[in-house]
Amino acid sequence: MKAIMVVGTTSHAGKSLLVAALCRIFSRRGWRVTPFKGQNMALNSYVTAAGGEIGYAQAVQAWAAGVAPWVEMNPILLKPQGDMTSQVIIKGKAVGNVRASQYYEQYFDIGWQVIKESLEFLAGQQFDMVVCEGAGSPAEINLKHRDLTNMRVAKHLNARTLLVVDIDRGGAFAHIIGTMELLEPEERALIKGFIINKFRGQKSILDPGLTWLEERTGIPVVGVIPWIDEVFPAEDSLDLLDRRSPNSHADLNIAVIRLPRISNFTDFDPLESETTVRVKYVHPKDHLGHPDAVILPGSKTTISDLQVLRQTGMAEAIKNYLTAGGTVMGVCGGFQMLGESIADREGLEGEQGEFKGLGLLPLKTSIAPNKIARQRLVTSNYPQLGLPVAGYEIHQGRTQMLESDLTHPLFDDPTLGIVNSSQTVWGTYLHGIFDNGSWRRSWLNHLRKKRGHEALFTGIPNYREHREALLGSLADTVEKHLDIKQILG
Repeated sequence: MKAIMVVGTTSHAGKSLLVAALCRIFSRRGWRVTPFKGQNMALNSYVTAAGGEIGYAQAVQAWAAGVAPWVEMNPILLKPQGDMTSQVIIKGKAVGNVRASQYYEQYFDIGWQVIKESLEFLAGQQFDMVVCEGAGSPAEINLKHRDLTNMRVAKHLNARTLLVVDIDRGGAFAHIIGTMELLEPEERALIKGFIINKFRGQKSILDPGLTWLEERTGIPVVGVIPWIDEVFPAEDSLDLLDRRSPNSHADLNIAVIRLPRISNFTDFDPLESETTVRVKYVHPKDHLGHPDAVILPGSKTTISDLQVLRQTGMAEAIKNYLTAGGTVMGVCGGFQMLGESIADREGLEGEQGEFKGLGLLPLKTSIAPNKIARQRLVTSNYPQLGLPVAGYEIHQGRTQMLESDLTHPLFDDPTLGIVNSSQTVWGTYLHGIFDNGSWRRSWLNHLRKKRGHEALFTGIPNYREHREALLGSLADTVEKHLDIKQILG
């Protein structure tokens, strides 16, 4: 395989987005492309068709390349769960929890072997090119000796490497020069181009700086990418700090509680694609207000985040909001929070013991050692009967639905979720539920009816078609501002 590596001067420089764009650009040129990120740390994840868990960003990159996501595209995934520990997922399967100080002692050699094996596997699948993504910065001098993700991979593949910088935050030239100074000579030799990302200004004003940079380093600037307004899947919750819903004059307002360990908030990108919906991420310390719906999202540390809701008063605010006629939905960890209790007797997710839930749905959850990770295809009972709904499960909780005449199964598989009789409290284990266009519109129409709005047309495509259009638009914009010939050498 030909190999291109994308590294960044900092986190959030735009590596994931650029890799997705390059995958689509090269795929459109007739090449069979695979993304790759040796080790990822993220709470947004996806389950492959074979039941393996990978970073959601690598799934998006695979879709951009027009191929199915495989665990070999992200062989190591670390999911932080508080107290300086992370769950370690290798080749799609959870293998244990480990403290940061112990991770490399236990997993460095294993990890590098798995990375090499995964690259060999991808090479054997007749891909023409691998587009690799780094993590954070390749020049963290205290971490370089054990960095599994950046220049170690680039050297292994002898990859043409692009260094991308976020100019919107300022200090771009210092970031580039500082990064280059801290790389080893053999690493610097692999850097074949700089990419300036998130540029908002007039390029002619930037040009003298670009000329100076090229003369100083002898390395060309191969692209200046403008600021892109579209909402794309975010890598982690830090991206939510700058998230602004484009639909400021929408009919419906939906509040998503920004839990400390929020996970899989990519579930709500389809809601943001609806022009009639405004999605706002609300910190537990913030005022909840009076939205049309409140969503409790997934969490890697459900009990700990539930305690935060109590300590900040958000738990009480949600109950008061519901009493006043609101609608609450919980997804995965948020679903567990809605129940009577959550027990983690072995402290698998951090907090050990049994804890009282919000008491809004009749269910009890126990955290178990073996994680459930699988794709699902079910049929809906609510808000409309008979709709096909596709999604995936990722959870260690085992939830027991308590007998009640006041709740009903959401789907033909009753283990995946319930709704109360008044349809004011919804809960599901199904990630990706809002990707299903007809189900999403039916649920939104339930909210719209309460507000006296006309119903939306429900016979719409699933979100993947919207995502395809976004990826196409992203590739168009990036390709227009990149020197692809220079990148390919």
